[in-house]
Amino acid sequence: MRRVRSIAGDSVNLMLYRELERCDDAAEEALWRLNPELAEHAAVLPAGVWVVLPEVDSKPISPTPVSAWD
Repeated sequence: MRRVRSIAGDSVNLMLYRELERCDDAAEEALWRLNPELAEHAAVLPAGVWVVLPEVDSKPISPTPVSAWD
């Protein structure tokens, strides 16, 4: 697992998108499980907070679209 430091103005979603190129519910849930102490901070993290990033696939699996003609 990789650790990164927050930049002033970071939110969890912004950090996930910058570092993992995804910010969906699965990635966010994995990050919160690894970093429960982040809940002590406001919605915008202060600079210098160490965050452990989850190991997730680079892109989320999107469901197959359903067509009315299938």
